[in-house]
Amino acid sequence: MRTKLSQFDFELPKKLIAQYPAENRDESRLMVLHRNSGKIEHKIFKDVLGYFDDGDVMVFNNTKVFPARMYGKKEKTGADIEVFLLRELNHDMRLWDVLVDPARKIRVGNKLYFGDEKNDELLVAEVVDNTTSRGRTIRFLNDVSEEEFQGLLKYLGHTPLPKYITRPSEELDGDRYQTVYAKEVGAVAAPTAGLHFSRELMKRLEIKGVNFAEVTLHVGLGTFRTIEVEDLSKHKMDAEYFTVSEKAVNIVNKAKENAKQICSVGTTSMRSIETAVSADGKLKPAEGWTNKFIYPPYDFSIANAMITNFHLPKSSLIIMICAFGGHDLIMEAYNEAIKEEYRFYSYGDAMLIL
Repeated sequence: MRTKLSQFDFELPKKLIAQYPAENRDESRLMVLHRNSGKIEHKIFKDVLGYFDDGDVMVFNNTKVFPARMYGKKEKTGADIEVFLLRELNHDMRLWDVLVDPARKIRVGNKLYFGDEKNDELLVAEVVDNTTSRGRTIRFLNDVSEEEFQGLLKYLGHTPLPKYITRPSEELDGDRYQTVYAKEVGAVAAPTAGLHFSRELMKRLEIKGVNFAEVTLHVGLGTFRTIEVEDLSKHKMDAEYFTVSEKAVNIVNKAKENAKQICSVGTTSMRSIETAVSADGKLKPAEGWTNKFIYPPYDFSIANAMITNFHLPKSSLIIMICAFGGHDLIMEAYNEAIKEEYRFYSYGDAMLIL
């Protein structure tokens, strides 16, 4: 029987979409879901400490969000434009793959200007190609050093909050829309399950003997793309760059051999480790691009626990969660979350599936 998109739909009140993070990272709410018994517990996120012991492993995605949203002007007309940097295509030529809005007015050959109140031409880019209806390739033309160029991108860029956060980005987002362990720059969206971890909580987990394995997956906008096919076997995910290091492999496989808990922190960590499974069911080092789409029924090879946020109806994220936790149990848990007014999406509350 085919798995259908409509099986993952539910009614979500708009008021439950979190517009701001919890005051303290580790004090958001936590729903704990026990797959064996179906039991649901309501906790605070820092209570996660009580569910892990010496030798258990948490797998974190250490990608770092860069300020990908830029606002500028079009040459001649001075019309306002938004440019969303997706990824750098050629470092030396400063070519970037971007999305533009409004797209119909941005054509090949147009120059785009980015600046502040004092100088509206701090950065100048030229549109060199159309890639999709909203996609363009642009080339930054400034003759400045790499350090100065990166500084200007950082200065002019804004935190790329998802569109369902309906307010403009603020100063606090620069810190809070980033995990405390973010290292590898390259994501245009945060791996949000990790946003709940404070430095204090990580230290307490470490003292308890919990080991951390870091992987990298640079989250792209494809994660949020609407699925437009009812038959999920026909859906294609956008490819995202990932790496699983030898060090992470050793930590995870040792825990697996010792029958310890291996907890994937977030869907991106899960996609990374499930992409890097050897023929004998162990984790192996890997690097490259993954477009792995996990949907029920699916046999997970590595993780036996998972931390995740509450996701959008009919998204690839809730579909993966249902593959891991079981469709009926997850849907029951989501009904409970809505009834108890848990906060949803990037800045929302968390779920621990055991």
